[in-house]
Formats: sequence, C-alpha cells, structure tokens
Amino acid sequence: MNQTEGPIAYTAIPDKVTRNAHAAFASDPAARIAKNAVSASPIRKVARVPEALSLDASTFDVQLSQGDITNQKRSGRCWMFASLNTMRFRIMKKLNLKTFELSQAYPLFWDKYERANWFFQNIIATADEPVTSRDVSFLLLDPLCDGGQWDMFRSIVKKYGVVPKDAMPETHCSSNTGDMDAFLTRFLRAGAKALRDMIAGGAGKETLAAKQAELLAQFYRMLAICLGEPPKSFEARIRDKDDKLVVSGTFSPKQFFDEYVGMNLDDYISVINAPTEDKPYYRSYSVRFLGNVAEDGGVHYVNLPVESLKRAAIAQLKDGLPVWFGCDVDQNYLQDDGMMGISTMDADGLFGVPVMAGLDKAARLDYGESLMTHAMVFQGVNFDGEGKPTLWRVENSWGKDHGHDGYDLMTDDWFSEYVYQVVVDRKYLTEDELAAYDSASTPLAPWDPMGALA
Repeated sequence: MNQTEGPIAYTAIPDKVTRNAHAAFASDPAARIAKNAVSASPIRKVARVPEALSLDASTFDVQLSQGDITNQKRSGRCWMFASLNTMRFRIMKKLNLKTFELSQAYPLFWDKYERANWFFQNIIATADEPVTSRDVSFLLLDPLCDGGQWDMFRSIVKKYGVVPKDAMPETHCSSNTGDMDAFLTRFLRAGAKALRDMIAGGAGKETLAAKQAELLAQFYRMLAICLGEPPKSFEARIRDKDDKLVVSGTFSPKQFFDEYVGMNLDDYISVINAPTEDKPYYRSYSVRFLGNVAEDGGVHYVNLPVESLKRAAIAQLKDGLPVWFGCDVDQNYLQDDGMMGISTMDADGLFGVPVMAGLDKAARLDYGESLMTHAMVFQGVNFDGEGKPTLWRVENSWGKDHGHDGYDLMTDDWFSEYVYQVVVDRKYLTEDELAAYDSASTPLAPWDPMGALA
C-alpha cells in the first residue's frame, strides 16, 4: 500500500524537543546577538558581507554602451523589457543615438490578446477532463500573468513588429498591471466555464468557434480600455547624437522592426541549464500549454552544461551584441548594492544552521527552492588571467535608483548556480549543440520549473 493512501498518522512535537531547542537558544550568545540585530533590521542587511562587495564596477574587459535605464514599474514585464533592450541597442547603434526606447505597452497588449486565444484553445482541448484535474487546474490557476519567455516575445514581434515608445506610451494599467490582470483573468475563467458548459451540452465546432470569437472581441475591448489600441501605422522622427534627422516617415510596426532592428528572430534560440536527472544534457525540450501565438507554437530550448551558456554569451558580447538571460534574481541578491553573488550574504552564519548549503542547483529545482523568476540583459564581462569569466555586467529594468545607476553586478559563481537560460544567436553553438536543439523536443509538464515565466 502506498504510504500516502489513507489518513496520515500525525504526531505531536515531543515536549523534550522544544525544551532542548529553547535551552540551546538561551545559552547561545551568538543567537541572541543575531536576534537583536534582525529585530531592528532586514535579514539581508544583517547577513550582508561587505568584503564581498568590494569589486570594481567602473569598467569591464568587454563592455557595451546602452541608453538610459528602463523601468518596468509595478508590472511583471521583465522579459519584454529585456527583449526590447536588446533590440533598442541595435537601433541606437545603427542610428547613432544617445538613448531610445521601444514601446513596452505595445507587446503587452498583443501578448495578453494572443494568450487569451491560447488559453481558450487549451480549455477546449481539455474539456473531457474534470475541472479538478491537474491539467485544467493548472490552466485556470494563472492564465494571464505578466511573465513570459523569449520564445513568446519572438512570436509576438514576428507577428506584430515593434513601435517607438511615443507611438504607444505607457498607461497606468501598463505600469501597474495588478488590477487589469485581475479583471482580465476573471473574464477568462468565466469564458472557460462557458466553453466547457457548451461542450458538455454537445455544442459543435462552429458554435464553439463563434463563442470564442465573441469572447476574444470582448477581451480586446477590455484591453483597449486599459492600454489603448495598438497603432497600425505611426509617424516617426528621430534625431541622432549630432541633432541630425535620421528617421522621418510613416511606418507599420513590422516595417519599423525590419528596417531599424533588422534582427533575424529565428536565429536567436533559448539555451537552458537544468542539471536534473529527468533532463539529460544535449536534448531538446518544450513545455505543454506554454506559449501565446497559436500559429507559432510554444517554447523550445536545448539543455546544456552551464559552461556552454557562458561560452555562447561571451562570444555574442565580444561580437558587440547584448545577451538576454533568465535567472532566479532574489537568491543572495542585494538590491541596494546591485550585487548578485554567492558570498554577498552569510545566512548560514547569521542563523547558525545550514540555510544555503543544503541543496545544490539540481536539488533546488527538484524541491521547489529555485526557478527562473526574472529576465535581464548581459552588457559586459570581466576575465581572470586565464581568460575565465569572473564578473558580469547586468542591465536591469528597475530604474536607475538602485545598484550602479540601474546596473547590477553578477559574480561568475552566482551565474553557475542561479542563471537558467540565455538567448544567443545559433551561430555561437557547436554542431553537436545545434543538432540537439534541432532534434525532436521532449514535452515537459506544464508545472515543470523550466516552464517558469520571468
């Protein structure tokens, strides 16, 4: 009989265990000092190790110059900001601009709209499952969060292009997405119930298609109220550093992307590092239910050792192009100092127990301790005397009032432990790595940690 079948025989904590824990705490002066410190200050400030922060961030061996730091504000659009920051870099370089921003509200609109269609199609496909099944429960849990992955952004840009920020500026809802997402999600769940009820009542494909079209039209209306309508065309006038007019005309979003970003999106692929037993290296993976633009498919990546991610990222940086990456940003992160490093905090020393030492990268993924939570952009890297990376320069999207004028530093050992994905031109992968990427993908469960959305 499986041990989980039937009621679990819970037992009370023995009094002796609690008495001994109390006595050990009371007799430990280091524990009392730590308690006094943490009672008045945040844990991260108390555990902060100042010696680990004395790193020169003024210049890097490889360093790219970007425009003004962007700010996603109270939204989960980091993956969009990171993607757009790699694209605006190309525009600035091509047009000799000091700074420039692409609209972040524009892809937000189309991602929500496409994701609603994706959601309804998944609801229809799983209509024969009970609403309490794990698949349906997962679909209903958070169908419209702000997070995403590079492949999803690529799909949006391929279909809809990009526009300058002036062509579709921020609104309150784009910068503060919580209420908008809540109302949109409620609408989607009601739509899901309507579709499932129709299928249970024997509705045919044409009837379902008509209902889905009605739902999408209503969803579009809600989005347009919150974000405004995306422009089909727009006028653009841009002056360079020398005040020379370098862009003047009317463009469609796809024309603007083709002319001024000029990026072959399908050449840029996702490489992950997941050292777990269920995901052998040099294999291709996808994630069930994860995507947005239905006709472009879902996400697709190859799992490689972390040194392969570093090698490819460095090669792209040396060629003068930034690198999109996804990581678990909150791990050992000191935001005020702008530092992600293994030695930046001593939580084990503060608590006197092995807080950080108990799990390696694979175990953190397996046991729910870590996954990709944030996307940013590599803009530089330092090397030691043997040419190995030591420190990475990171462009964030949280405004310029933290870290090093909005930039963060990442130690190379932190990269090894908490970076899970990089996006690079396929030309930086070896033949074996490319063959693995191009092979038939193994679908992962929707709740797999590699399906996490930055």
